[in-house]
Amino acid sequence: MRKAGAASRLLRALFRSSLRILLAHPPRIVSQLLTLTTDFGTHDAYVAAMKGVILSLSPALRLIDVTHEISPQDVMEAAFVLREAIQYFPSETVHLVVVDPGVGTDRRAVALRHHGHWFVGPDNGLFALLLETTTPEALVVLDRPAFWRTPAPSDTFHGRDIFAPVAAHLALGRRLDEVGSPRESLKPLHWALPIADEQGVQGWVVHIDRFGNCITNLPRETLEDKRRGRALKGYVGTSVIGGLQATYGAVAGGEPLLLFGSSGFLEVAVNGGNASALLDIRKGTPVNVVFNEPS
Repeated sequence: MRKAGAASRLLRALFRSSLRILLAHPPRIVSQLLTLTTDFGTHDAYVAAMKGVILSLSPALRLIDVTHEISPQDVMEAAFVLREAIQYFPSETVHLVVVDPGVGTDRRAVALRHHGHWFVGPDNGLFALLLETTTPEALVVLDRPAFWRTPAPSDTFHGRDIFAPVAAHLALGRRLDEVGSPRESLKPLHWALPIADEQGVQGWVVHIDRFGNCITNLPRETLEDKRRGRALKGYVGTSVIGGLQATYGAVAGGEPLLLFGSSGFLEVAVNGGNASALLDIRKGTPVNVVFNEPS
């Protein structure tokens, strides 16, 4: 009986110890879903190399390409495009983002968690733009070579040698504190904000999609709050565009228009055409919306 009692006490002690460990490090929910966003294009082997590293760690991981057509080194474009995509992915998705003009310099390599999603990439302002904060829920600097492809990574391809393997480890259930050391904040970078008064709203073109639609930084709520039902005109480049339309087909083919796109921001478009080319609009072009007083 004494032996049985001692064994029972030992089992209870082991159970309590295991429970304390479990409570201190609860198991993660793992989606095994990993997205990729880069400025690499698909002409070269860069994207395939990163995917090869990831799949070598686990062929079961599901890889989703958000885009590899970000303009070279354009962190703002990457943040804008990814912001429009991540909201539709399930919690626990890992997002690998490599738009890295500072590769090989002293810019930090980081991984972080925010609002149920995981992010891996360079700390160059992109994540601060994407999340609209410099203090995510959890942030680490990637200083654990055991989780890299090699302890001697290429000075020009951290996407393959550091970011891809770390993203794979996170997608497979590793914790942030395993792959890196905690940090408090990200490098700051901020969106340009529209300027609004009673007469109108001024903003800028922040993105041009593959159709040539020019997406501004003017959100629907800002414009409608100041507009209060008044008619409007938009001045962009050398063009003056009257009215606000609901769809591209609300005007004749080849005609310019203003509308709110699926992102919720004001767009300058041409029905059946390329507004950027036809109206000579580039990223950074000012857009002035003026409200007309009722006659």
